[in-house]
Amino acid sequence: MKVPMLDLSEQYQGLRSEIMDVLDQVMSSSQFILGSNVKKLEQDVAQFSNVAHAVGCANGSDAIHIALQALGVGPGDEVITTPFTFFATGGAIVRAGATPVYVDIDPVTFNIDPVKVEEAITDKTKAIIPVHLYGQMADMEKLAEIAKKHNLFIVEDAAQAIGAKQNGHSVGELGDAATYSFFPTKNLGAYGDAGMIVTNNDDTAEKMRVIRVHGSKPKYYHHVLGYNSRLDEMQAAILNVKFPHLPKWGELRREKAAEYTRLLQEKVGGHVQVPVEAEGNYHVFHQYTIRAENRDELQSYLKEQGVATMIYYPLPLHVQPVFKNLGYNEGDLPLAEKVANEALSLPMFPELKQEQQEYVVSKIAEFYNK
Repeated sequence: MKVPMLDLSEQYQGLRSEIMDVLDQVMSSSQFILGSNVKKLEQDVAQFSNVAHAVGCANGSDAIHIALQALGVGPGDEVITTPFTFFATGGAIVRAGATPVYVDIDPVTFNIDPVKVEEAITDKTKAIIPVHLYGQMADMEKLAEIAKKHNLFIVEDAAQAIGAKQNGHSVGELGDAATYSFFPTKNLGAYGDAGMIVTNNDDTAEKMRVIRVHGSKPKYYHHVLGYNSRLDEMQAAILNVKFPHLPKWGELRREKAAEYTRLLQEKVGGHVQVPVEAEGNYHVFHQYTIRAENRDELQSYLKEQGVATMIYYPLPLHVQPVFKNLGYNEGDLPLAEKVANEALSLPMFPELKQEQQEYVVSKIAEFYNK
């Protein structure tokens, strides 16, 4: 059996006629930039996130940078974040002119450890970027308390976590801003790059809207140095078709995750650690990621058996070559480094079949039995 990491074909076939219709409408209207589809998506995502504003942009990486710039983060500032994330998180901090400060993670959820965050605060700290990794929110309630105590901003990197909740709070409610990615592989994916920022602050939202169009307001009058990062009208139209299905897809992901956990605990035992949903959290399982003994050998064996897997992420940001100037060394953040050597993401998408999951777990069990 072949089990892909992700298969978008079934989803597309179910939505194909609607998608073709809306793309034809966009092309017939000749309204390609910041048109009615972008406005509708912004309104719907803001309401879904229980915040006042949503600002579409070109991608999730730009979303973080725009949020930081709108909040006044720049040269001389430090931003505390996790090293166990995609490069865009740290890259956006540097692009904003600030310095990333990496702290270690919670070994259970893999999200940033609030205790380590508070220990790292200095008089240069301006903001915190928690990453809601794999679809589960970081401990936003504790982080919000810390931010309030020390007068810091919070930008939630929710690229993988649209629809996630914590004790009834949506992504974006407890931070100053939250950023989404609509990269095709995400729970709500476009057919190209797309992103969005949500916030409850009127002034911050207006600054974001200006920054995404070269810092121009009115047109051709530039008061800040922005850049071109607009959400494409065609991608917004596609996302508008997909958006009503997001809650159902989230529930299906949770069902697949529960089945993986049941099967792994029954058939594999102590060789792997299954994901843990923290109390009060609603995890949307962008990825189903285990910690596995002999991870690299397991991945190679699964590949031989037709099972695709991914390692998110093999090298933490604090030891990436591009950040060598920050002065971190291997061993500085041991939990992130240990998890990076053990984490393995299994196939996960709403249309994943029961027999595919059973096959995946049977091959994991087969590897350890050998």
